[in-house]
Amino acid sequence: MADDVVPKTFRALVETAEKKYARVRDLPAYGQWKTSNHNFHKVFKAYMRLWKYQQENRAKLLECGLQRWEIGEIASRIGQLYFSQYMRTSEARFLLESCIFYEAILNRKYFEGSGKDRMVRFKELRFYARFLMVSLILNRSEMVKVLVEQFKAIVDDSKAAFPGTNFKEWRLVVQEIVRFTRVHSPSSDARPLRYCALFDSHPSSRPYVARFHAKKVLKFRDALLTSYHKNEAKFAELTLDTFRMLQCLEWEPSGSFYQRSPVEPRENGAVTDQSITSGLIDINLAAEMMDPALPPNPKKAVLYRPSVPLLISVVATMCEELPPESVVLIYISASGNTIQGTTSHTESSSSSRKSSKNSALSRTSYEQKSALHENYSHTNGDTGQYFENCLYLGPTRSGGSNNLYPGDLIPFTRRPLFLIIDSDNSDAFKVLHGAERGEKSALFLSPLRPSFKNPDTDVTQTGSQFTLFLAVPLQAFFQLVGLVSSDKDMDCYDEADGIISTAFAEWEVILCTSTNLDLVWAQVLSDPFLRRLILRFIFCRAVLSLFCLHERGDEFLPVCLPKLPDTFSPNSETVQQAIRRLSKLLKVGDCFRF
Repeated sequence: MADDVVPKTFRALVETAEKKYARVRDLPAYGQWKTSNHNFHKVFKAYMRLWKYQQENRAKLLECGLQRWEIGEIASRIGQLYFSQYMRTSEARFLLESCIFYEAILNRKYFEGSGKDRMVRFKELRFYARFLMVSLILNRSEMVKVLVEQFKAIVDDSKAAFPGTNFKEWRLVVQEIVRFTRVHSPSSDARPLRYCALFDSHPSSRPYVARFHAKKVLKFRDALLTSYHKNEAKFAELTLDTFRMLQCLEWEPSGSFYQRSPVEPRENGAVTDQSITSGLIDINLAAEMMDPALPPNPKKAVLYRPSVPLLISVVATMCEELPPESVVLIYISASGNTIQGTTSHTESSSSSRKSSKNSALSRTSYEQKSALHENYSHTNGDTGQYFENCLYLGPTRSGGSNNLYPGDLIPFTRRPLFLIIDSDNSDAFKVLHGAERGEKSALFLSPLRPSFKNPDTDVTQTGSQFTLFLAVPLQAFFQLVGLVSSDKDMDCYDEADGIISTAFAEWEVILCTSTNLDLVWAQVLSDPFLRRLILRFIFCRAVLSLFCLHERGDEFLPVCLPKLPDTFSPNSETVQQAIRRLSKLLKVGDCFRF
C-alpha cells in the first residue's frame, strides 16, 4: 500500500545507517586517517539521508507511530559521530556540530517519558553522559552544571522506576562526573585553557615572534596524550591530566559560540533555548561559529590506559605519517618504579607526607638514580640503562605489558620529538638526551615530588602539579601557596594574571633575540602552543626553585633537556622579578626565598 511507503523507507534507512555505524563504532581514534575518514564519510552520509527523510516526512511518520525518542536516538547518533570525528581529527567544528545536536535533544525533550521503557531510559542515560563530555571539552560550565543535576536526578529516578534493574554502573558514572567537576570547576568568565589570542598573544612581543626564524623550523602536527595514576580523577575515558593537556593544545573557538545560546534553567529543571525555535536542527550552524582565520588544531591521540604495545604502535604510526619538518609531542603522566621497589605514585606521595623517614628514603632513591644516570653518561654501549626504570601505564599486577621504559622510545627519535614526562620517576628519561638516533629531542621532565604549602594536598584528587603549571600556571601557583581563587577578588586575580602575561611577553622577546638558544628549542619557537609550554615551564621551574617551604633538593624541580639559556635560570633577576611581584600582590612572600 502507498501508506506503507514512508514508514518502510524510513525503517530501511534506519537499518542501513545502523549497519554502517556498527562498522566504525569500535575503530580506534588514531592511525589510518584516510581509511577512517572514508568510512566515517559513508556513515555520515547514511545518517544525514535518514535525518533529512524524517524531517521531510515527520507528520506522516508520527501518524504511523514514530516515537519522539526515535528522533532523539538518530540525533544522538549523529552527535556521537561528530564527537568521534573530533577525537580523530581535533577539528573543533566537529565538536561544535556534536554540541548542536545534543543541545537540541535536550531542549526538545526527545527522551521525555523514558521512565516507562527501560531500553529508552538507557538511551537517555547514554545521551546525558555523551553531552556532558562534549560540554566539558567545550568548557560550557553552566551547561555542565545543569546536565549534572539532571543526570543525577534521572539515575536516582531509574532505581525507583525499574526496581529489578541494576544501575550501579550509572551511579559510578555520576560519582565520576561529580568528582571531576569538583576539581575542574572554572567560572563562566575564567580565561580558557585553550590558546586564545586575547590572553596568550602579547602585543609587545608579537613583532619579535613574527620576525623570528631559526635555521630550521618545525611545525607541530601531532600529539599523543595519556595518563595513568591509581584513583585519578577522570570522566569516562578522559583523565583530568589528559583533559588539561588536550585543552591547552587547541585554539579557542569563536567567542560567539558561548554567547549564542544562554542556558536558563526553569523551575521544573527544563532549559530555555534562546536561539533555536524551529523543529529542525541546522547542521551548518558550526560553520558560522568558527573563526576561519584560526589554523587547524594539532591532531591528538588521547589514549586511556593503553598497553605499552598499543602506545608504541600509535607513536610508530604518527612518526610514519609525519610530514617533513614536523614534530610530534608525547605527553605521559604516570607513576614509575624505583630502584628500591615498585611503590605506586599514590602510595609514595602519601607516605612522604606521613613521615620524614620516608622522605629521607625518597631522597636516597633519587640520589641513587641520579648517580646511575651520571654513570651511564660515561658508559658507552651499556644499553641496560635504557631498560632499568619505567613508568606504569596500568596496574603493576598486569606485568610487563604496562611498563614503559625510556628505551622503548629511542627508535622514534629518528623524527623530532617533544617529550613531556610527568612522573615520580621522570628522571629515568634523562638517558634519552644524547641517545637519539637521528633528531635531538626536547624533554620536559617533572619534579619527582610535588611541593605544597598545605602538606595534605592529594594529587590524586587535584591532578598533577606539573601538568597544572603547564596548563593553568596561575591556578598552579595558587594551589602551591595554599590559596583558592575565591580567596581573592576578581580584580586581584586579573592583576596576578597580568603580571604573568607581562613576564611571558618579556621572556618571549628574550627567547626570540637570544644568540645561544639551542636549535632544539629554536626550531619549535614559532609554534604558539609549544612556545607557550616553554614559557610556562620557565615559570614553573622558577616558582618551585624559589619556594622555601620544603627541603632543598633537585627532586622538587623540573628539568628541561637540552638546557635553556642562563637568562632563564631561577636565580636570574629576569625571572625572579615576576615571581617577586606576584608573591607581593598575593601576600605570600613568606613562601619564597629570593
